[in-house]
Amino acid sequence: MNLDSILAQMVERKASDLYITVGSACLLKVDGNLHHLGELLDRAAVDSLFHEAMDDEQYKEFVATREANFAIVRNGCRFRLSAFWQRELPGIVVRRIETKIPNIHDLNLPIDMERLALAKRGLVLVVGATGSGKSTSMAAMTGFRNQNRSGHILTVEDPIEFIHEHNKCIITQREVGLDTASYEVALKNSLRQAPDMILIGEIRSRETMEYAMTFAETGHLCMATLHANNANQALERILHLVPKERREQFLFDLSLNLKCILAQQLIPDANGVGRHGVYELLLNTPRVADLIRRGELHEIKDVMAKSNQAGMVTFDQSLYALFREGKITEQDALHHADSPNDLRLMIKVGDPNNKTSNSTSTLSGVKLDLQ
Repeated sequence: MNLDSILAQMVERKASDLYITVGSACLLKVDGNLHHLGELLDRAAVDSLFHEAMDDEQYKEFVATREANFAIVRNGCRFRLSAFWQRELPGIVVRRIETKIPNIHDLNLPIDMERLALAKRGLVLVVGATGSGKSTSMAAMTGFRNQNRSGHILTVEDPIEFIHEHNKCIITQREVGLDTASYEVALKNSLRQAPDMILIGEIRSRETMEYAMTFAETGHLCMATLHANNANQALERILHLVPKERREQFLFDLSLNLKCILAQQLIPDANGVGRHGVYELLLNTPRVADLIRRGELHEIKDVMAKSNQAGMVTFDQSLYALFREGKITEQDALHHADSPNDLRLMIKVGDPNNKTSNSTSTLSGVKLDLQ
């Protein structure tokens, strides 16, 4: 089996990732699950695949540095490859780079995300665990802005996962490691490039968070992802990036500049085919802004649960709605709940605050970022 046929299988089966290593069959990740493809690979077979993927110069660099990151195009599809050594044997992970930009409606993102994607300024955070679809949601919002508002969109990503074409916006996409040395270096120079919107692939450090806040304060829309399980945890994690002596001022600035926090998970379908997106949305209403300013973050979850009419929704309410629609099992709903006891009570007696029919998502068959 050659590389082109393996990549064709990857595309046909809508796999997000492909793993190639000595002593194992090729593994395709589909809907978060691994599937074997072909026979076990020996060293010679893996070396052959490496030579198909790399030219001579790339292979020499790989042997010398023990690492290689590069992109290839096969049959009109783009792939990002990360090659490495493990236990003195070569391995490679392949990720498909999407050129078809997902649609906000197709993903059933909360309707407020359209308005927020067109905002002139502010900070929009998309949070979740690895493989929860954060990049997919941000790509959909970026695509919506590109179709509906003119300007310059600048993205700094590691790696680039969706290729955006110029439309109403000119789009500049920079990849860490290829187009710039680091997030910090790229963001330091970004305002000189006159962007209207800045997308940060991931906030990993205090410096990156400070840049994001500065962009929002200076009249830019800044979108960024963060690893956190829910909106409350995202706020706490952001706060821990800031030195204690600066937290009071930071909370004040955040209360003025935050637009929203969209948290998301992927839950298996009750019938075992595909997965469903489950969203939690925190909007920075005057009440939420006041709680952030005073540092009373523990009060925010209760405000969210009681603010469905304002567009907010908690994970537990979204899980409850999907369970009531028969799309996920009770076991999976409880397993992914922030408060299994509260969700169990909702299932038993109903949730008087739950008005989330347009805030949940069915993503079966939709290609999602699994970073």
